Amino acid sequence: MNHKKLKLTQGSFLKRQKGAYQLLIYLSNSTHIRIGKKGTFRFPKGYYIYTGSAKNGLNGRVQRHLRENKKHFWHIDYLLNHASVKKVFLFPDERTDECSLSRKMLTKSEAKVIVPKFGASDCNCSAHLVFFTRLKHVPGVDSIYSFPLTKG
Repeated sequence: MNHKKLKLTQGSFLKRQKGAYQLLIYLSNSTHIRIGKKGTFRFPKGYYIYTGSAKNGLNGRVQRHLRENKKHFWHIDYLLNHASVKKVFLFPDERTDECSLSRKMLTKSEAKVIVPKFGASDCNCSAHLVFFTRLKHVPGVDSIYSFPLTKG
């Protein structure tokens, strides 16, 4: 998997800006992945939207997710060892929270939760990782800041 770089073309204010983000992730083959203490789960081939928050800056959090060699701290770290981030959506607004964004994704008829409570250990959401079999099923994300990734 190639290391990817996020280019923040919308201005440096995003580097320290708090807010929420979503990662569009593609898993090219179905596989079993151990997610820390949660155990091992079968992840089907397809697209995933992961929703998170960045209380200390969107750029730093997203760049960490894109690094290859990192300590596994969050559930998403385990999945990203096997999958690639295709696009990043930023919500640089402290009023937009990860739970409402995730719940919105889960209202789509094609949406599925593969791992209960994935990324949602500290809230009442069913999960912050949502699976879609095909890209055409992934709903448009309402962020005004979206960034396709470039090879670095």
